[in-house]
Amino acid sequence: MSFKTITYQTIALAGIAQATYLVQQLATTGKADKQAMQASLGSLLALEADNPVDIYGGLPGIKLGLEQLQLQLKTHSIPNPEIARYAASLIFLETNFSANKEMLKTVRDKITIAQAQSEHFGVMHENVIAHLADIYHGTISTIDPRIIVNGDQTYLSSPEVVNKIRALLLSGIRSAMLWKQCGGSRWRFIFFRQKMRTEIEFLLAELKSEKNV
Repeated sequence: MSFKTITYQTIALAGIAQATYLVQQLATTGKADKQAMQASLGSLLALEADNPVDIYGGLPGIKLGLEQLQLQLKTHSIPNPEIARYAASLIFLETNFSANKEMLKTVRDKITIAQAQSEHFGVMHENVIAHLADIYHGTISTIDPRIIVNGDQTYLSSPEVVNKIRALLLSGIRSAMLWKQCGGSRWRFIFFRQKMRTEIEFLLAELKSEKNV
């Protein structure tokens, strides 16, 4: 079965949108949507998922990302430039990261440790989040250009918030890898915007109908 479909490409982009929106929430308010964060962080541990939807624990796990992606694609002007900048940076970093086979192996090995931790504590436990944050800080954050997160210094000076931001940026890299694996590219994003908008509407309608059952 091929994953190179508009549906899976849209879901992968929604994963990036969700991670970047949560990063912005944390950086500016110190808080973020817990359900969406759990799904995004959980995607890092789903190394053997059967399909892209399962990576986020099902379609409800990516709902926030679909809504944010819908807002970003609604017009040709960018409603949230900060999120767009984070997303573009993640996609760029993923290319350099994926080319570094040694770093890829290091990250995968360390995520295996996080999987074992999460089985004991749960993915939202501070120890698991701190471990995921350390993975990002020790590997991908060393690749130039580094992502600069803007926000309120009150929150950006909090180790707990910084750990969540770093862990979410790592999840954004995971979604960027999925985007490429599903056939995503810059040109596809440019020329298939309308198809993606239609797909987002369909997926959100599916979520709404499931909720009403």
